[in-house]
Amino acid sequence: MSADTRIRAAWEGRVSGCQLGKPVELLSMRHGHEELTGYLRRAGALPLRDYVPDLGDERIDGRCCRDRLVRAEADDDLDYSLLALELLEEHGLDLDTVDVARAWLRRMPAGRTYTAERAAYTTLLAKGAEWFPEGAEPGFDLDECAANPYREWIGAQIRADFYGWVLPGRPAEAAALAERDARLSHRDAGVDGARFVAALGAALAVSPLVPAVDEALSLLPAGGAAAEAVRLGQELAGDPSGGEAIRDRYAELSPVHTVNNLALVVWSLLSHPDDFGAAIGEVVAAGLDTDCNGATVGALWGLHRGEIPAAWTAPWRGRVGFSLAGVPELDLDELVDRTVALVDRFAPAS
Repeated sequence: MSADTRIRAAWEGRVSGCQLGKPVELLSMRHGHEELTGYLRRAGALPLRDYVPDLGDERIDGRCCRDRLVRAEADDDLDYSLLALELLEEHGLDLDTVDVARAWLRRMPAGRTYTAERAAYTTLLAKGAEWFPEGAEPGFDLDECAANPYREWIGAQIRADFYGWVLPGRPAEAAALAERDARLSHRDAGVDGARFVAALGAALAVSPLVPAVDEALSLLPAGGAAAEAVRLGQELAGDPSGGEAIRDRYAELSPVHTVNNLALVVWSLLSHPDDFGAAIGEVVAAGLDTDCNGATVGALWGLHRGEIPAAWTAPWRGRVGFSLAGVPELDLDELVDRTVALVDRFAPAS
């Protein structure tokens, strides 16, 4: 599979999965799975195999609904992928955590950050803003940014899979890059989830799905919560009630924690390796962090198969919205070209 084919499918899958989950994100997280299921049932959208219908419910983001979607609306799951692209364009494989911090202050609107990212951003503003314009090293320990109550939540995981896209066949290196990004705001399972999805993205370039998951899992601490979540997703693969089992297993966790959402991602990917609509549809219908899981499953499925069905990409017409400073929208072709250029740049010398 050519780099262009693989990368295009990763971007198309991430964007499509994000837009599928975005309308029902707040419904799922604030009102719970029963409300999400009730809405989808009333809309005649179960099983979920197309963009969500708009029933005029104020809890739903109608811009991303079926028959109203004219572009991919901006979302942090897309912003962080673009930011990773920009970071690697500027710093290459020498990217460090301080580079991520500096880029957040320069490029990421504070109002578009959430939970662990907002807490880390607040620390940067309070203690580190004065070092940013001059490009000096911070005058405080960046570890303070990750000393927040959300450090094991999903934010780092949604920032990470791009690092695997550009390092095909090099999962350990992809995981290391993802960790440098993640450590600005996360620790423990929060970092491990990021390492896993980056490593899986890299492994999928050279391995089938099942062994790629095993390889990415091998890079995690065996007794850690993230590894346990991956193994749970593997055990439930093919089980239609897997989403319910995962929600029950992690019922005490926030719906935006890393490990419950990571288990859903692995379960859905392994359950539907040949059906894109089912893979993203089932992970979104399973609830928790719907836009994040739809985006991550979509990107990884695209890397796995190399082609996203046109029915999913046609509605947003190659137009991808962003919230980064000065970038309200980019064309899919530009995103693909810039990402492929990184793949070529980082390729080992022959």
